[in-house]
Amino acid sequence: MSPNSSPATVQPGWLKMAPFLFLLLWASGFVFLKLGLRYADPFTFLALRYLCVVGLLVLPWLWLRPPPPGSLNVWIHLMVVGLLLQAGYFSFTYLSLKTGISPGVIALITSQQPILVGLLAPVIAGERVDAVRWTGLALGVCGAVIVILSQASLHIESPLSLLFALLALLSLTGGTLWEKRFGTAVHPITANLVQYAVGLAVAAPLAFVLEPMHIQWTPQLFGSLAYLVIGNSIVAISLLLAMIRHGEASRVSALFFLVPPTTALIAFLVLRETIPLMAWPGMLLAAAGLYLVMHVRKSS
Repeated sequence: MSPNSSPATVQPGWLKMAPFLFLLLWASGFVFLKLGLRYADPFTFLALRYLCVVGLLVLPWLWLRPPPPGSLNVWIHLMVVGLLLQAGYFSFTYLSLKTGISPGVIALITSQQPILVGLLAPVIAGERVDAVRWTGLALGVCGAVIVILSQASLHIESPLSLLFALLALLSLTGGTLWEKRFGTAVHPITANLVQYAVGLAVAAPLAFVLEPMHIQWTPQLFGSLAYLVIGNSIVAISLLLAMIRHGEASRVSALFFLVPPTTALIAFLVLRETIPLMAWPGMLLAAAGLYLVMHVRKSS
């Protein structure tokens, strides 16, 4: 069993609201990302985003002087999570889009992350996934797939783009399970600073090599960047890692079922994008799956 999965662990009160806030912030991030990419090349925008996060965190880190991680192993774990989540997941997602995969396909592939976590969690994180939770995982994946298929055209231009999409899925899954297995309580400013510095160290060279690094400095770009830096990169990721440490990886991963439906609703409200009729039953199915996963009783 994972050292972080003890039932005796006292959970902070704010953790009850964390899933709802994380879902809202994470899903909204796709809408703001779509807006920002109108004005900057993908890797350039990602590197700029990470640079802003690091710059924003350096000052409070110098001011507060939070205690450093206690051992070399903790530093290594922080860097591995940064490598998998910040560098791996986002970089491979952008590379898959750049080499010819449609957004619908990358969304379809990465929406399978909760199933992959459910399969690997018993071995890596010492979690038991029972029949009711597997039913919820299956319903959630079906619902997410229905929403994605109702909205997007699906095409893959090269095997390389498919490989990058699969690597994005594996990076997201690996980061979740690594955090659950090895993650320890570290001051959030320190944890974010280390992980986003790793992301910047990967994204900046990729932008320099693969892109002309084009940026249009518009109010829309600044608005998108501000939201992604604060709401998505700092708050949402901190909530995700905290939920994984205090809960079960398979349950937390199930929140990703509702990302496509929530993104569709936010895009409808903010960007006036229509929601196809077929998407609505998919949303209900994803919500039902999430309910089963999140509310089933733990085995004694």
